[in-house]
Amino acid sequence: MDKIIIEGGSKLSGSVEISGSKNAALPILISTLLTDEKCVIRNVPQLKDIETTILLLEYFGKKIVKDNFGKIIITRNKRRKVPKEAPYDLVKRMRASFWVAGPLMARYGKIKIALPGGCAIGIRPIDIHLSGFEKMGANIEVKEGFVHLDRRQLKGAVINFRFPSVGATENIILAATLAKGKTVIKNAAREPEIIDLANFLNKLGAKIENAGQKTITITGVKKLGGTLNHSVIPDRIEAGTYLIAGAITRGEVKVNKCIPEHIDALLKKLRLAGFKLEQNSNSVKISHICKIKPVNIITSPYPGFPTDLQAQWMALMCVAQGKSEIKEEVFENRFIHAAELQRLGAKLSIKDNIVTVLGNSCLSGAPVMVSDLRAGAALVLAGLAAKGKTTVNRIYHLDRGYENLEKKLVQLGANIYRKIS
Repeated sequence: MDKIIIEGGSKLSGSVEISGSKNAALPILISTLLTDEKCVIRNVPQLKDIETTILLLEYFGKKIVKDNFGKIIITRNKRRKVPKEAPYDLVKRMRASFWVAGPLMARYGKIKIALPGGCAIGIRPIDIHLSGFEKMGANIEVKEGFVHLDRRQLKGAVINFRFPSVGATENIILAATLAKGKTVIKNAAREPEIIDLANFLNKLGAKIENAGQKTITITGVKKLGGTLNHSVIPDRIEAGTYLIAGAITRGEVKVNKCIPEHIDALLKKLRLAGFKLEQNSNSVKISHICKIKPVNIITSPYPGFPTDLQAQWMALMCVAQGKSEIKEEVFENRFIHAAELQRLGAKLSIKDNIVTVLGNSCLSGAPVMVSDLRAGAALVLAGLAAKGKTTVNRIYHLDRGYENLEKKLVQLGANIYRKIS
């Protein structure tokens, strides 16, 4: 199993280009199941989760042509009949696989989908998805590890989410696009990736209004067309990760091809922690100018502090001057990385959904194990700041969400490499 080896202690310096957003690309790719027409999508990152999504699309009757520069061309494979089941072997690899439920049910009526897999960071229930489908008229049965969906005729409905779930918002949008009548999602997620999905679908002929607001309206259409030009937005979590990499090593790093307003919550916290930030419309530069100050965070749905940057922020607070608190309000069981940070010398304690970090730790290299994608990023960041050698195991999690991670860090001056085994 591959490992990442880090010799810590180097200040990062230079610039790095941000890849397309994984969390935008996945639902956009899956949404092409709603049409038989040709779709060309650009700025798609080369990641394990993208590979899994391509396998899903091919399984459900799509022909895929991709290059090495982020362009994917999707057309219908006329030789393949669309199956009515999403098997466990495919769905277990990635939580987002369940997004096929919306488009497949909308187009073909009945579908059987294995319960999804993905990162081990809590229950992450699909009940919000299923409740929305039921309000639109779907019959649902969960048995033997599968969700059985029968739409009969999907109709528009008013759906009020108990929590602004990103996945559920996207899945209901996908189902409602071809449903009869108008669907209104209240307490919808507001993430930029949802706006990107809506923009893509509207290019195909969908009628989606107010994506990115608390209330989204979708007026169903009978059929969607195609598009030859859609570029996926930059990955805000990758941008945030590299900014924190610059911060934790007390370096000077510029991230290019990002959208600063998408990471505004992080930028505010970095300024409070004492870092100098220079930004324009598509880049942010971070510089270390004083001791790192402890700053508390509470994760929350967008536009709040993203849960996907919580682990990375915890790593940064381990080397801050003083005590900070990190409160996780989005997912339960998302502190698995805390024990691994302790192996590197971090001083912290956990009570319920709050981690108290006693900063000013002198981190030392050690073997650590990755439990999920963002935990892996945090361990790499901590390894960059630690003295000595850090060996990061189970890095297949990182390959799910970071394109060319070690290459980009080497470009910034990190002493890091992948050991292939």
